[in-house]
Amino acid sequence: MTRRLAAALTIIGALMLGGCGNDYGIDQNGQKVASERLDKQWVVLNYWAEWCGPCRTEIPELNHLADELKGKNVGVFGVNFDNVQGVELKDASEKLGIKFTVLAQDPAELFELPRSEALPVTYIIDNKGKVREQLMGEQTAAGVMAKLEALQATQ
Repeated sequence: MTRRLAAALTIIGALMLGGCGNDYGIDQNGQKVASERLDKQWVVLNYWAEWCGPCRTEIPELNHLADELKGKNVGVFGVNFDNVQGVELKDASEKLGIKFTVLAQDPAELFELPRSEALPVTYIIDNKGKVREQLMGEQTAAGVMAKLEALQATQ
């Protein structure tokens, strides 16, 4: 009986751990970001800051891109370069009109991203978590979409 219980607990524990993904923390609204939203799908990850002029003009393009990519197994996410948190992050996101998810916790370590010294910078990460492209400077929705489609075609 004890061995059966131990075996059952081992199996349950393994199943629970197998279902755990990376921890992406919370978003600009304080909501937990489910690992399913980033793991095993393509990710467009943009770093922005309030003081960055090109970032401000790029945001509407990224909002448009996020709308275009809904339901296509690609997520558009942002990260504040200055690592602002809580209410300050929410206010900054609203001020810039960001409609896509902004991660409060920088996933650079999880994706092994280098710290960029220039903004904006956008990374395209494949469904295996590998960085496939680093796009420096202001991007358009059409430009990112074309690059994304080209990268997906080579996989």
